[in-house]
Amino acid sequence: MSYAIVRNEKLTRAEINGKGTHNDRKAKNHTNKDIDPTKTYLNYYIKKNELTYTKEFDKYLKENNVQCHLRSNSIIMCQMVFTSDQAFFDRIGEKETKRYFDECYKFICDYKNLGEKNIISAVVHLDEGAPHMHLMFVPVVHTKDKEGKEIDKICARDFWKGRDSYRKLQDTYFNHVKSKGFDLERGMFVEDTERKHYTVEEYKKITNYENTKKILNEIKLELPEVPNINDISKFSLKRDERILEEIIKPKDELIKELYKDNLSIHKELSKQSQVVDEAEKYQKERDKIIADNEELHNTVKNLEREYKLKSNNLDFDFRNKKRELEEEFEEKTYNLEYEYKGKYHKLEKENSHLHKIIDKFYFAIDKFIEWICDKFSLGDSKELVKTFEKDTNISLDPKQQIKKEEIEKEWDLEL
Repeated sequence: MSYAIVRNEKLTRAEINGKGTHNDRKAKNHTNKDIDPTKTYLNYYIKKNELTYTKEFDKYLKENNVQCHLRSNSIIMCQMVFTSDQAFFDRIGEKETKRYFDECYKFICDYKNLGEKNIISAVVHLDEGAPHMHLMFVPVVHTKDKEGKEIDKICARDFWKGRDSYRKLQDTYFNHVKSKGFDLERGMFVEDTERKHYTVEEYKKITNYENTKKILNEIKLELPEVPNINDISKFSLKRDERILEEIIKPKDELIKELYKDNLSIHKELSKQSQVVDEAEKYQKERDKIIADNEELHNTVKNLEREYKLKSNNLDFDFRNKKRELEEEFEEKTYNLEYEYKGKYHKLEKENSHLHKIIDKFYFAIDKFIEWICDKFSLGDSKELVKTFEKDTNISLDPKQQIKKEEIEKEWDLEL
């Protein structure tokens, strides 16, 4: 049976851009070997971020009246991943898969009255393992200040308040997708399974991974050759019937039972090996992310230290000038982006207008030819067009004529 899966991750400012590089497929060379670049075009956004996650967050703060006291290590965004297993998506098909992620998006918009405006990005990946959606949102809580006034506040601690906050998320999410007609199950609670989370290395030791791999490579799922009881019977005397019934036949049945057990054990060992391989892959990816994050933190600290040393030597006027230049740069950047979008929309509008003109031109030409044929009794209009194109070697369809001329140019170049 397939399960409804949702995971949450809390992120600081230093961590979110790394997620954006992965989610928006901006990396030239993917460290994740599960990504199939030939299928990346299948990915799509339910809500697309126009800028990087950090810039989107800064823009969000300017445009929304939210309260926050942020430090360098504050949680400013959360990432939720929605998915299930491949069998589930194969079973429901492409159309229902899209509806599934649409319902996941609606669920988060309504969860704890979060609101769609607090969602930064939602992208569905179809080029990496089972289909899944990465959803980035700002953990905003709707509360009251000391004076009793209603306010919006960025606070991941309050958004995920309580030791059972994730359990409530899983319950609410499962009930939502179930009510929308998706045949899924909610996973068993940790309290019931007494399951613990292990690292890949710990899991390898517990499951005796290396020995399991060796057994899988050497095991042979072949039924041993067993003497045919009927053949033996031909050469047996009546006094040997007891041997056949009490020794040979029971042994034959035992061999068959052992073979069935062998098949079952091999199936379980295969599952175990697959789980460990998957865990090892994610552990390597996690270790790399941690190393990159540590390197990034060190770089930021060095830049902060260098900046402080230089800032102490700058006078007040210079710092003001620097601030003015930064503001001017931001303003120009914003203006350029605005101008670019304006030109883009203008070109779209002109392109749409040209398409309408061309469509009208086609219509007018067809009507004109019909009128000529009717006016001068020239017969069928299609035959007239064929005769014209044959005699003049010119096609009335501009696309076909252009294609024809391009082919003739290629022939001239080859000659």
